[in-house]
Amino acid sequence: MSVHMAKTKTIGEWKDPRKEFGKAVSEIAEENGDIVVISTDSGFSSGFKDFAARHPERYVECGIMEQGATGIAAGLACVGKIPVFCAIAPFVTCRNFEMFRNDLGYMRQNVKIVGRNGGFTYSDLGATHHSLEDFAITRMIPGVTVLCPQDPTEIRQACKAMLELEGPVYMRIGNPKIPVLFPEESPFAIGKGRLLRQEGGKDSATIVSTGTVTAEVLKAAELLEKKGIFARVIGLGTVWPLDEELILTAAAETGRIVTVEEHYVRGGLGSLVAELLSEKLPVRVKRIGVPLEYATSGPYEDLLRYYGLDAEGIAGAVEKFCGE
Repeated sequence: MSVHMAKTKTIGEWKDPRKEFGKAVSEIAEENGDIVVISTDSGFSSGFKDFAARHPERYVECGIMEQGATGIAAGLACVGKIPVFCAIAPFVTCRNFEMFRNDLGYMRQNVKIVGRNGGFTYSDLGATHHSLEDFAITRMIPGVTVLCPQDPTEIRQACKAMLELEGPVYMRIGNPKIPVLFPEESPFAIGKGRLLRQEGGKDSATIVSTGTVTAEVLKAAELLEKKGIFARVIGLGTVWPLDEELILTAAAETGRIVTVEEHYVRGGLGSLVAELLSEKLPVRVKRIGVPLEYATSGPYEDLLRYYGLDAEGIAGAVEKFCGE
């Protein structure tokens, strides 16, 4: 069941997504001895330093060898283990695609791949370390669930959900600290979105977002309201499978859909939503994301602003779209 939280705002402190992820998996692993952690020379950066010290027999260090680590994870899954492999996002998706596709997807292995420093949160290291195609890549592997939590609460909830789900999962988390948006008691379910803002019959458009850019979308909605433009906001912690019911209802009621993602504008959430609506309920769609180019480098906040993924950029694009 989708969650309705009217006019959601930051409700708590800013937290490190990697630490929240590592802590969440480690706490669950204390109760479930089948969970093992796979590292490719970056497990401590993924939040598993304490886990490795407490459970060295369940911490497998493979060195910088993502393809081999994926094969090892598949083998461990064959004997009933639940491997969690977290490393830098482009290295576990782009570099690792064939093994992800064949060893995990084709073999339907119960392995959880987590790409950290997703989007361009590894901003200063440039295009080689950006991950702007990971949704497009992983959603094309049959049977793979794609998660992109929006805040620290949802990171912890998504960890629990993915470890309970049987089958391969890809989850993206970022790097800079992010604000808490949702209370601990707010429910999370794979494949279900959150209705974060709604003004009833006054809504001019619906903004559908995923990941930590949702915080900027909520700020953009406030800026738009000051100009008399009311935007419904849907936040998706799951990129695939889509919450079709929630999106189709919003499309029918507002007539315009805007998608926002820290991903290439092609192939990701925007394409998924456009594919859905073109088949079931054609309405106007505006996709906001990164153009298909090698993104520049620099401070993360500057990159968000440069590519129009900050609150002001999103609000401006939505305002223009609503006026067309």
